[in-house]
Amino acid sequence: MARRPLAIAADHAGAALKARIIANMSTIAPDWEAIDLGGDGSDAGDDYPDAARAVAERILAGGAERGIVMCGSGIGVSIAANKFHGIRAAVAHTPALAEQGVVHDAMNVLALGASVVSADDASKIVAAFLAAMPSDAERFLRRTAKVAQIETEQG
Repeated sequence: MARRPLAIAADHAGAALKARIIANMSTIAPDWEAIDLGGDGSDAGDDYPDAARAVAERILAGGAERGIVMCGSGIGVSIAANKFHGIRAAVAHTPALAEQGVVHDAMNVLALGASVVSADDASKIVAAFLAAMPSDAERFLRRTAKVAQIETEQG
């Protein structure tokens, strides 16, 4: 069976964490295949908006189901990714938050802060994010539809 595509990118501050996540994907989430969209730490000009754009555009073009973006705090990449219509990005510092973001809010991009979470904790957060599925419970569908409506109105 083909593995599910996961877009992943980082700015200069998140590059080492990104490399670690990619190297351990077969253990973290064997059903997923990481598509490395850049940010290796060698260029201080690898800025967080570039990482967020690469992942968002790959998802929106249909080349990945979900994405992970990384910077020092996770905040910058989250803000930038959320500028794209159809992207629901959030920072998660625990596996429970990553799971809830997907189940309750249909989060499709996980933002991680390389200076906030350890590589071991990040691996657990990524595993939870990728194992979770959006709920089809009416209350969650109603809420995500309201978010989509705001997005359309503000588009």
